[in-house]
Amino acid sequence: MRLAVLSVRGADYHPNRRLAEAAGMLGHDLTLLHPFHTWSALASGAAGLLSAEALPKMDVVLPRVGSTVSDYSLALIRQMELMGYPLVNRAAAIELARHQYLTLQALAGAGLPVPDSVLVNRAEGWESAVERLGGYPLVVKLVSGRQGRGVALLTGSEEAERARTLLMHQRRGLLLQRYYPPESRRDLRVLVIGGRALAAMTLKPAAGEFRGNVHLGGAVSNLAPEGEPAELAVKATAALGLEVAGVDILQTDEGPRLLELNYSPGFKGLEQASGRDIAAELVQFVVSQFE
Repeated sequence: MRLAVLSVRGADYHPNRRLAEAAGMLGHDLTLLHPFHTWSALASGAAGLLSAEALPKMDVVLPRVGSTVSDYSLALIRQMELMGYPLVNRAAAIELARHQYLTLQALAGAGLPVPDSVLVNRAEGWESAVERLGGYPLVVKLVSGRQGRGVALLTGSEEAERARTLLMHQRRGLLLQRYYPPESRRDLRVLVIGGRALAAMTLKPAAGEFRGNVHLGGAVSNLAPEGEPAELAVKATAALGLEVAGVDILQTDEGPRLLELNYSPGFKGLEQASGRDIAAELVQFVVSQFE
């Protein structure tokens, strides 16, 4: 089978390299397709693609542009759907997952636990949001951040003023959330593929860091993909209509809180922690859906 991975990253990027290795091992062809070198076109009502290079033959497309996927890339993914290409994941689910507050809305609508959150788009709403969330410290996020980027801890009004200035500039809204300190929580990542929790790990933030991200120095350890975290992750993935997702969960004194879902999750830390060949299992799942 011929797989195309839609990605702005090159062949040396860990997930792309591992997926290519796994596809070759399993007897499939894998091609990287750069979204900014591929253009959508409509002619006489028919959808098509143009490219700076010859377009590869594709049996299935795996979009992996990340949660910062632009409107342009999302339109390209929709174009591929219109042309009849099978995709894992599909555009509607990606559109929810790329926006952190839309994700929280979908999860809350499904009756799943999320952190107390407020989305503000004007400075006038800031103080009401802070009061609603119980005061500082608070976490502030860009709605399209990923891997801990665009996330900051606000401990008081001076830092909040800088965040409000950012709000006035970017006008896309800022997400304010209740803060759970690292010493009173556990950070979990659960990988869901095809409605099944495949692997999981705990992440311990590095010293002096409140974000539990691998690339920020967080330490990982294996976690059995079972019990309440696994059940929540599967339900959360279904609530967004995703087939593949990395689900971030905070285990707090008040119970679990679903934090966000990544539709194109990295899996370096999960492979290290679990010892599983996640790249191969992802390729096998994609192929199994369309053979």
